[in-house]
Amino acid sequence: MEAVFFKGRLGFLPQFLGLILFIAFPVCLVSQESRTFTLDQAVAWAMENSRTLKSADIDLEIKKRAAQYSWNVFVPTVQASGTLSRQNKINMDSVNSAIDQSNAMIDLSNAVGQMGAAMQNLPYTMTGQEGPATYSNIPHVSKKDETESMHWTALGNLGVSLNLSLAYIEQIKASKSAYEGGLITYEQSRRETATSVKKLFYGLLLQQENIKLQEQSLETARKRSVQARANWDDGKVSELSYLQAYVSYENMKPGVAEARRTLRQQLDTFAFLLGLPVGTKITLSGSVDPSYLELDSDRLIADYGGQAPDVKSLLNTRDNLTHNLKALNLSLAPVLSLNWGAQPMLTNAFDTNWFDADNWSDSGSFSATLAWNLTNLLPFSQTQLQAAELKDNIRKLDISMQTVRENQKMQVRKAVDTANSSREQIQAMSRNIDLAQRSYKAMEQAYQAGTVELLDLRDAESQLNQTRLGLLNQKFNYISALLDLEQLLNIELLETR
Repeated sequence: MEAVFFKGRLGFLPQFLGLILFIAFPVCLVSQESRTFTLDQAVAWAMENSRTLKSADIDLEIKKRAAQYSWNVFVPTVQASGTLSRQNKINMDSVNSAIDQSNAMIDLSNAVGQMGAAMQNLPYTMTGQEGPATYSNIPHVSKKDETESMHWTALGNLGVSLNLSLAYIEQIKASKSAYEGGLITYEQSRRETATSVKKLFYGLLLQQENIKLQEQSLETARKRSVQARANWDDGKVSELSYLQAYVSYENMKPGVAEARRTLRQQLDTFAFLLGLPVGTKITLSGSVDPSYLELDSDRLIADYGGQAPDVKSLLNTRDNLTHNLKALNLSLAPVLSLNWGAQPMLTNAFDTNWFDADNWSDSGSFSATLAWNLTNLLPFSQTQLQAAELKDNIRKLDISMQTVRENQKMQVRKAVDTANSSREQIQAMSRNIDLAQRSYKAMEQAYQAGTVELLDLRDAESQLNQTRLGLLNQKFNYISALLDLEQLLNIELLETR
């Protein structure tokens, strides 16, 4: 009974596990994403997805925005505020003085109105209360007439100010120069990323070719071990010959496994450089087979030395310091400051009509001030010391420019020598491969005939593999030298076939 019970209860397990595997299997496929890249595709992908370049994009956008709106120094500062305040104690003399001013204004208004009406022979009705001597008779107030509303005052404030200085012009130029420097740095980052991707791409191709050679040698050693075992079983060779072939085969396995592990790690590095998730399976499509160029270091420096990133960056930095120095010198001139302000005020805030303009008073004003900081003219002032420091930094940049240009010549000559030397080695090794292959085939035939030892055959095979690998290494060195020249001179030289 219990067996039947558990069988019924657990009968769903196979279907449940099958459902889990059905759901998990596509997820596993997605996590093991696979991509194939040519050299151009890898560089293009890095330009779009590299995390380093995304950060550089943000830096460039910051400098672009600063340059785009550098004219905002000419935008006036506008500030508005409103205040509602309550006085703890009312000054009755001030209140009555304000009443007197109000009466005087009403009298003046009525007098002007009466005069105008008389000139036009029209009747005129005076505003205000009747009185024996004045047109308006708003009575004075005393302490007993004090109300809560008299304690409250509404005050507004609107201010507009603008400072004008000749230094602003050079500051705007300095902002634009900083943006141009950001463009140079951005292009340099893109060039460095592209060079790193290309070098690693060709390095991976070289590693793959090396593994292929090792795998071919391993497979040859395996076949040789199997053949030696068959010959030993047939009594054609001694047990020592068989053991030598078998041990040689087994000794090659760790080296091939280590090379494969190293390649996997390098592919992870390549995926990280491209901005792909680590673990993405990457397949490379290409070969280490460059086009060869006639290179002359003096002509390269003469034609492209001025557009090198280091040179352009130093020139831009010098230009930026020059604008800052000019701005500092112009700041010694007088500064024109324009200010306009409105300060409307309403007393007796709760018993007065806020929407009647006559109830508001305004103590605002406009001013134009020409200010000249004479202290900055002193040779030991902070401004003068900053100007002297900027001049010294410009002199240092001129010295650095000479150093950069001499270093550029040295690096270009070194890269050209490396490329030309590698090209000569490639030509020599291409001829040696034919000789090494013929030597290995002859040695293999002699080994099968029993006239040479296994050690001699392995030496011939090792020489052939070394020649092949040496040829690949020299091709990689040639490509690396061209990539170094591209980065040094900001040009395109590498053409793959």
